[in-house]
Amino acid sequence: MYLAVAVGGTWLFWLPAIALGLQFDSAVGLVLLLVGLAVPGVAGIAFVYLVYDERGQADFWNRVVNPRRVGLRWLVVILLVPLGISVLAGLADLLLGGAGLAWGEGVTEFGVNPLAILPALFFATLPPILEELGWRGYALDRLQLKWSVLSASLILGVVWALWHLPLFFIEGSFQHDAVGFATTGFWLFMAGIVALSVAFTWIYNNTERSILGIIVLHGWVNFTAEIIVAPDLLYYGLWFVLAAAIVATWGAKTMTAAPEVPHPPLPTDA
Repeated sequence: MYLAVAVGGTWLFWLPAIALGLQFDSAVGLVLLLVGLAVPGVAGIAFVYLVYDERGQADFWNRVVNPRRVGLRWLVVILLVPLGISVLAGLADLLLGGAGLAWGEGVTEFGVNPLAILPALFFATLPPILEELGWRGYALDRLQLKWSVLSASLILGVVWALWHLPLFFIEGSFQHDAVGFATTGFWLFMAGIVALSVAFTWIYNNTERSILGIIVLHGWVNFTAEIIVAPDLLYYGLWFVLAAAIVATWGAKTMTAAPEVPHPPLPTDA
């Protein structure tokens, strides 16, 4: 039910932008963008209060604000993995005869116009917060109660990818302006989100289900992809390699060294 509300609620605001021919750089378009972005997180909070008792609600907010759940070791992983993926994709492209690493548009224009970095900062801050309060903050826990961790990650990844679909038809969005619908980049983007979902679950389950850690990870993925440009095939391909390595090393059942999947304090717990 949450997944239907999150996707349907967002599309309720984004589809009118398509129908009216609005752009996200217009005032009305920006409002529709932001409200749509907020739906997964707002719905996630609402479902937490509908489903869990006081312990579950307190657990949710602790996962949002408590940095101790992440720890230094996993903070290093969070910071190094997205950066490493971008750098390795660029180096691989160079070895294959390509141009290699390139700075994003915001970085190259920063010296002339410091405001050019703002889009990268926007995608690194607000969307991850608004999304992850719901995707990992609520939905992943519920899916992991019924499915293996790998299956839960794939289900959430597919829904997460489909949630982005209207953006490919709205001018002013990254998906429309930089990727395009039904292009090779489109299919790589949609499939790549599923691979990202597996990596996100791995870090989530190994950081005591830290929502804060996932928000930082999501933001850092967005930011590094904005400032360091690498070929999509190699970039998303490496995320698939990482996802496969995670499953092979940590197992599809929990993606942790623990035999059981971490879960929130349920009302039926003693």
